[in-house]
Amino acid sequence: MAKFELKLPKMGESVEEATLTAWLVAVGDSIEIDDGVLEVSTDKVDTELPSEVSGILIEQLFEVDAVIKVGETIAIIETEDEFDSVALDVATTNTSTIANKTELTAETLTKTPIFENKPVLTNTSKRFYSPLVRSIAQKENIDQNELDSILGTGKDQRLTKDDILAYVTQRNTKPKEVITQEKQPQISKPALETNSEVSSPIKTATGDVIIPMDRMGKLIAKHMVHSMQTSAHVQSFIEIDVTNIVNWRNKIKDKFLKDKGEKITFTPIFMQTIAQCITEFPMVNVSIDGTNIIQKKAINLGMAAALPDGNLIVPVIKNADELSLIGMVKKVNELALKSRTGKLMPDEIQGGTYTVTNVGSFGSITGTPIINQPQVAILALGAIRKMPAVIETPDGDFIGIRHKMIVAHSYDHRVVNGALGGQFILKLKQILENFDSQQSL
Repeated sequence: MAKFELKLPKMGESVEEATLTAWLVAVGDSIEIDDGVLEVSTDKVDTELPSEVSGILIEQLFEVDAVIKVGETIAIIETEDEFDSVALDVATTNTSTIANKTELTAETLTKTPIFENKPVLTNTSKRFYSPLVRSIAQKENIDQNELDSILGTGKDQRLTKDDILAYVTQRNTKPKEVITQEKQPQISKPALETNSEVSSPIKTATGDVIIPMDRMGKLIAKHMVHSMQTSAHVQSFIEIDVTNIVNWRNKIKDKFLKDKGEKITFTPIFMQTIAQCITEFPMVNVSIDGTNIIQKKAINLGMAAALPDGNLIVPVIKNADELSLIGMVKKVNELALKSRTGKLMPDEIQGGTYTVTNVGSFGSITGTPIINQPQVAILALGAIRKMPAVIETPDGDFIGIRHKMIVAHSYDHRVVNGALGGQFILKLKQILENFDSQQSL
């Protein structure tokens, strides 16, 4: 028998750590090669880590919500294959390591100094508690009912170490006040990491509901505030007549699906045109490094996509200017499907140089999107609507029904001035309005 170390693999460029969000197997479970062992989350994507060997999971070296560095050993799998054994000296294992294990026996717990030889806290509820949380509860004489009443801020409202320590602090200073999920403590927690001053805690009233932000929500909020503090946001707007595109797409969509096996939406048409505009205005495809401007060679279009939980993720279409329309359709559909099903890989959401968001998918006429750092511009596509419009002809003007869309261009005024920001979307308008509705596939 040999012991195999399951390590956190490299998760993509610039990703150095990940947060353990869930164990998919328990100590003692049998695992086959490629079986999912745990789920981890980075600031870019959530993913499932498979086993590289078949065997039995004998140790979990981190608990849920722990931050793990790339290359660190996460779990030990006992296998019949020949691998270098892992040197594990139980006699020298410290209490912090023991506390991080997911499965501990009653005998081990009572021998660990942190528990001071007290009886093991028995979890009779369906709620998950890490060994570390249980040890703190036992040390502070918190019984099961009281533990179940404490509000958790971890994934799926899981009780974290910080939650129980904050509860203990409040409990010790106000012993007569029962702090439960119904009556939550007014604990001043650190604000999102920004350069602004920490705001005063907001008082709650009877009936108010406190909903802890999930991990991705916190990351998005932090990223958006950082962007607003970094870039001098300016917006330009333009209305585009997309009647030719609507008519063409309606005419060919059934044949396209039959011949190519793909549904064609308006998004790939717009993305291909945006990539074309970037080739003519490359200064919107840059980043700022101090007082230097880095002009990107590749045109990698970020495509903001909604997740089932309401959050957003931005998969990236690499080298978008090199794709044909059919190639763009396939890539847009592939990334959209992966976004909805949580199958995006870390590399598929990295390296974007310009972002496009379709606010029209929610019925919005337009919006003022926040720049996705370290990029300097982002384009919002509004809803396509039937609008009365003045149509100019050699025989005079008349009123007709046209399909129109408003696009909003947010850009960093430190490097993109109003002329460049406006010229970019004017070029987009010219190309889209002159779309050949008679073209073949």
